[in-house]
Amino acid sequence: MDGQLVTCPVCNKHVRSRIINKHLDEGCSTDTTVPSSQEPVLSSPTVGDASTKKSSTALAPIFTPSMKAKNTANQPLALHSRGTDASSNISSQAKRPIEVDSPTPAAKRKKLADRRANMPLAERLRPKQLSDFIGQTHLMEQGSLLSTVLRTNATWSIILWGPPGCGKTTLAKLIAEHSDALFKELSATASGVNEVKAIVEEAKRTLSLLGRRTILFLDEIHRFNKAQQDVFLPFVEQGLIQLIGATTENPSFRLTGALLSRCRVLRLEPLSDQQMSELLKRSAQKIAIDTQQAEQPLPNDVDPSQEPENHSVLTQRIISRMVSMAGGDARTALSLLEVAVQSPKDAPEEQVMEALKQSLVVSYDRTGDDHYDMISALHKSVRGSNGSAAMYWLARMLTSGEDPLFIARRMVVCASEDIGLADNHALPLAMSTLQACQVIGMPECRINLAHLIAYLAEAPKSTRAYEAYKRAETAAKGTTTAPVPMQVRNAPTAMMAAMGYGKNYHYNPDYRHPVHNQYVPKELMDSRFLLNEGDTSGKVWDEQALCEWEANENGGQKWAGRVA
Repeated sequence: MDGQLVTCPVCNKHVRSRIINKHLDEGCSTDTTVPSSQEPVLSSPTVGDASTKKSSTALAPIFTPSMKAKNTANQPLALHSRGTDASSNISSQAKRPIEVDSPTPAAKRKKLADRRANMPLAERLRPKQLSDFIGQTHLMEQGSLLSTVLRTNATWSIILWGPPGCGKTTLAKLIAEHSDALFKELSATASGVNEVKAIVEEAKRTLSLLGRRTILFLDEIHRFNKAQQDVFLPFVEQGLIQLIGATTENPSFRLTGALLSRCRVLRLEPLSDQQMSELLKRSAQKIAIDTQQAEQPLPNDVDPSQEPENHSVLTQRIISRMVSMAGGDARTALSLLEVAVQSPKDAPEEQVMEALKQSLVVSYDRTGDDHYDMISALHKSVRGSNGSAAMYWLARMLTSGEDPLFIARRMVVCASEDIGLADNHALPLAMSTLQACQVIGMPECRINLAHLIAYLAEAPKSTRAYEAYKRAETAAKGTTTAPVPMQVRNAPTAMMAAMGYGKNYHYNPDYRHPVHNQYVPKELMDSRFLLNEGDTSGKVWDEQALCEWEANENGGQKWAGRVA
C-alpha cells in the first residue's frame, strides 16, 4: 500500500504515502507524483464516516500517529475515482505490484553533474556555508545587526541594499539555511502580487502544521510599485513570512515608508580588491577540483582536500586584471574567470587579456545611483579645484555612455554656483560648451567638455551670489506679507502719484554722489544678503582640515593665507 497517493495538507499536491513524511520534513520540496487512473488517492478522513475510520491503515503515519498499520484489503477505501470504478482500482493494485523507478547512484550523479554543467559559474560556486562567504565584514562583526539575526535566529524582515554582485542573494540563502526556515525566492521583474499571495498561503499552512517559518526572498524589490509593496505590510507585521528584499536602488527613494518601517536595512559594499582576489583564487581551486574529478576520479590513496594546480593561464597578472575589471562585482569576476579557464592552456597571456577585455560590458546605470554619484564627484572635484580628479570622472562617465548634455548642463550650474563673481567668463563658456555638445555630439564634443572642465577647475571660486540668494530666499519666506516701500513703487498714473507712489525717490544717475532710497521693507532695513568681496564672516576655520590639505596637496608646506 506504500505506492498509494495521498494529498499533502500543506501544498495540496499528490504524494506517495511512503514518502509523505520526508516530503513534509523537506518543506514540500520533494518531487511529487501526479496520480493516474490506476493509483488511488487517499483523502483525509471525514468525521463520522465509519468506513473511513476502518481504513486508516492506508494513510501515512502523520495522519494516524496512534494507529497501528494492518491489512484491510477487505475494507472499503475512501477514493477519488477519476473515471474508473474504485473496486477495480483496488483489485488491480492487489494483482500487480507497483513499480517504482529508483535510479542508481551513478545515474543520480550524472544527472546532477549535467544540471550543474548548465548553470552559470557564479551559481555553481555560490557558497553553501556562512564560513565560505567573502566580503561584508562590517555586517559579520560581533554585535552587528546581521550577527544578531544569525545568533538569535531573529525573524526580522530585512532589506539588503548594495551594488550588483556584492552577495545579496547568497546572503539571503545563507540566512535561511542557518535558521532552518523554508526558503522561497521570487524576482520582482517576473512576479506579481498573485505569486506573493500563493507563497503566503503556503507559509500559513507550513507554520500551523510544522511550526516552520518561511523566508520569502524578493530580488529587485524596488521594481514593485507602491501598491504592490503594500501587499507585504500585513503579512510582515503578523509574522506570516520573513521578508528579505534585495535592491540596487536607494531604499529611501524606491520603497514605501510603511514597508521600510517594518524592515531593517543592511547596506552592502562592493568587494575590495583583496577580497576579490581571494574569491578568484578559491573559485579557481574549486574549478580545478571539479575538472579533475570529472576527468579522472581520485584514487583512494589521494587526499581530496589537497590543492590541485590552478589553470596554467591564471597567472597573477591575469588575476590582478580580472580584479581591476570586475570593480567589486563578484558575479562579473566569476564571469571573467570562466572566460579565462576556458582559454587553451597554452594560450599566451596577452591573448587571454584580450579575451577578458572583449567579454567585459561596462557597468553603468544612467538612471541609478552611479548616474548621480559620479556627477556629484565631478562637480565636487571642480569645486575643489582638482582638475585631474574632475577629468577622471568626466572620462568615466563619457566612456560608460553618459549623455554629454547632462554633464554640460550640470557645469552651467557649476559656473554660477561655484565660480560665480570670481570669473564672469565661466558662465558664457559653459553655455557655449552646452551648445557645442548639442551641435557636434559625441565623440568630438568630449574635447569641448574637457576644455570647460579644465577651465572651471582652475578658475577662482566665489559663492557670494549663490549664498546671497539663499539668504534672501530665507528672508522672503519669512516676510511674505511685507509691502513694497512707497518710495520705490512705480507711479504710471496721476492718481497713484497723488497717493504717494514713488514719492521722494532719488533717481541715481541724476546725482554726482551716492543717494539713499528705501529699497526693502522696514523689517529688513538692516539685513545684508550680498556680502562684500573678501568678507569671511560666517566661514569656518577647521585646523585639522587645513593640515590635511597642507600635507596632501601643498607638499607639506604651510598655507600662505595662515594668520601670523
